[in-house]
Amino acid sequence: MTEFANVTVLKNANVYFDGKVTSRTLVFPDGSKKTLGVMLPGDYEFGTAEKELMEILSGELEILLPGETAWKRISGGMAFEVPANARFSLKILAVTDYCCSYIK
Repeated sequence: MTEFANVTVLKNANVYFDGKVTSRTLVFPDGSKKTLGVMLPGDYEFGTAEKELMEILSGELEILLPGETAWKRISGGMAFEVPANARFSLKILAVTDYCCSYIK
């Protein structure tokens, strides 16, 4: 899917790591949410409240998922899931465009 119809876009940006990671929240008619964002090169750690599906639209990164010891390389066109109430680490190797879906 390359576009979303009938959504509400929240005006305020989500800004993390001194502006190196930013996103905008989309709210769908059923109440579900997604964020569309950009991550600049760097190392980051995130925490989840809900299960997340991260679709990488372009860019390149490495991820260390909870409970794993090996980093996994991800690039544009790939996706990964992170469980709820978890922490994960990212090494962003090139500017990365992403879509994050929050799964209840």
